[in-house]
Amino acid sequence: MQSENTFAALGLAEPLLRALNDAGYTTPTPIQTKGIPAVMAGGDLLAAAQTGTGKTASFALPILHRLMETAQRTRTGRPRALILTPTRELAAQVDESVRTYGQHLPLRSFAVYGGVSVFGQSKALRRPVDILVATPGRLLDHISQGNLSLSDIEILVLDEADRMLDMGFIRDIRKIMDKMPAKRQNLLFSATFNDDIRGLANSLLTNPVSVDVAPRNTTAERVDQSLMMVPQSNKRDLLIHLIQEQQWFQVLVFSRTKHGADRLSEQLTRAGIPTAALHGNKAQNARTRALDQFKRGKLQVLVATDIAARGIDVDSLPMVVNFELPNVPEDYVHRIGRTGRAGAEGKAVSLVCPDNEMKQLRAIERVINAPIERVVVAGFTVDETRNSRQRPPRDANAPSQRNGHRHGRANPDSQNARNADGKRAPHPQRAPRDAQGQGRDKPAGRSQGAQGRDARPRRFGNSD
Repeated sequence: MQSENTFAALGLAEPLLRALNDAGYTTPTPIQTKGIPAVMAGGDLLAAAQTGTGKTASFALPILHRLMETAQRTRTGRPRALILTPTRELAAQVDESVRTYGQHLPLRSFAVYGGVSVFGQSKALRRPVDILVATPGRLLDHISQGNLSLSDIEILVLDEADRMLDMGFIRDIRKIMDKMPAKRQNLLFSATFNDDIRGLANSLLTNPVSVDVAPRNTTAERVDQSLMMVPQSNKRDLLIHLIQEQQWFQVLVFSRTKHGADRLSEQLTRAGIPTAALHGNKAQNARTRALDQFKRGKLQVLVATDIAARGIDVDSLPMVVNFELPNVPEDYVHRIGRTGRAGAEGKAVSLVCPDNEMKQLRAIERVINAPIERVVVAGFTVDETRNSRQRPPRDANAPSQRNGHRHGRANPDSQNARNADGKRAPHPQRAPRDAQGQGRDKPAGRSQGAQGRDARPRRFGNSD
């Protein structure tokens, strides 16, 4: 007989079930079904889980349950559980989740991270904190100033451990581990597992329970993936064209560099598209404000770097755009995992320069074990076998030949375009999936954009 898949069946305490009900959560995800009992049992955990799988609840809920069960007076500056995250945004998001789940418990959580006043955080730490969420650097700052001691830590969580190692936090992590009791429960979550992660896991974990809900070669199942081959110099105009013509809203655009994110944000804003940039050089209050405006729909586009995007959690985010492909192929999986969450459908579009991004594209397609569908946009895209630098330059003073668009602004005449029979031409759009909407049922582990489709590139816009 199949067991009931509910949070109550996992053995969580009544105050936690009440908080989950208040938040509208009814059914645990696979990582929660597997991870929560393992953490509640008190052993170490090694979990492979990508963003969007519900991993925060998989450790936050059982931690709250265990701390409640072993209720004791928490001493000032001596938290009982520590959750380490790679970025400020993720720390703030995790702390918010812990507060939501623990709202009916007499437990307190707090987050410390860079970009905001150390003094303000130190004042808050004068009150007892049961669960501390922190970035490694700021945590060490507070320890060195005597604001915190890790001598009472019972549970340690490394969230997105792969990203922390990518960002060079391994020395800080080891310093932090040296300041904690040797006897504690350790939980490690990572989307990818390379030799460095396995080495850290071997040194940190003792006989861990392994949970894997994120195989390396899978991408979000409900994400429609496609790419467009476009010269680097045309990417901005194509992006503006797509946002305006396809009426995209709430678009998360990935840039490889901070400078590139700022430049693209300014260009989109000048084109009349409300946009902000999100990266590590921005002040924390500016980052928080931009993310809040994006979530509330006041910003149409958010341009972010990979590191800053860790922690972005937007319900039903419809669109992710890779303005440039990431150098690390697994980051592609992280990026598109921002959309298509919790059963919602999403789209991921990549703008690929055939001159200098083919190596990254081939690596990505090897990782996801499937080709990404090619889409043609008349007047913008090129054949991937052709070197776009060999194309004759366009006269800067000549009218744009991009379907009557210049810098992505719509040509009013195109609204009245007619075909050879004198009938109004249909607005360019993507072909429907099928009448019953069943075109997304694909085998697990394969790209959503690549299965069962014509091998020829899809077209956006007019074909002349």
